[in-house]
Amino acid sequence: MRDGDPLSANAWQDRYFASADGLRLYYRDYPAAESGPVPVLCLPGLTRNSRDFEAIALRIQRSRRVLSADLRGRGRSQHDPNWRNYHPGTYVADVARLLADAVVPRVIVLGTSLGGILAMIVAATAPQLLAGVILNDVGPEVAPEGLERISTYVGKSPAVRTWEEAAAQARATYGLAWPDATDEDWMSFARRSYEEVDGVPRLAMDPMIGEAVRAAPAGAAPDLWPVFAALRPIPTLALRGELSDVLSRETFDRMAREKPDLVRVTVPRRGHPPMLDEPESVQAIEQFLARLD
Repeated sequence: MRDGDPLSANAWQDRYFASADGLRLYYRDYPAAESGPVPVLCLPGLTRNSRDFEAIALRIQRSRRVLSADLRGRGRSQHDPNWRNYHPGTYVADVARLLADAVVPRVIVLGTSLGGILAMIVAATAPQLLAGVILNDVGPEVAPEGLERISTYVGKSPAVRTWEEAAAQARATYGLAWPDATDEDWMSFARRSYEEVDGVPRLAMDPMIGEAVRAAPAGAAPDLWPVFAALRPIPTLALRGELSDVLSRETFDRMAREKPDLVRVTVPRRGHPPMLDEPESVQAIEQFLARLD
């Protein structure tokens, strides 16, 4: 494929569909070897894209189809000329059109951060679409320190000139979350975070997403506990990075009290979010999917 990895050659198909307001949006379609189990839909974090899920998608693909989305303004999806459309309501509508394009009536959502919030909203508004949910380092409350950290960098990263500078910028932004990452890891992460334009790396996201984040009233984070309650009848796995500043231990524990059958796994030596290539993450996801079958 375009990423140039021989291990992933021909593993997925590039697909595009039109949003309700006419944007050209992208997703990766990893076909399964055989049709059968309910597909997995991967939804990325606020500034992230479909490439984040490649490692876990290639594993899941052995048994079931995987769809991995670029939300509007990220990756290969078109930027929205109106940055005020960068909000969960718009994203959920886009997800519905993606599923219609893929002809998938029911999915298991694997959502990282923002993607997990979208999964909860779908549970509250269209539960018939969900056979299961995997929340990656997100819950009904976002810890204030994590929210503050995110709002300080989204859309504000200075331009870089080389891939080495891109990797250094990625390390400066996310270094606390992945303390064991090597130089090779950071370069790999940069290749998923930036795209090359005229020979120069450029962040694969619309910087105006940052304006949408900062436009939210200070201290007015929505109460998502009623939305989380919609997951009660839906099988759910929750992953938390041990070092996370977004999903606190207190919120993680309350999630278990609110949903006693919640499957919980803490990923050691990871902040926000786990990359889903950790042995603990892989094992938890594969066991959860096997139980659903």
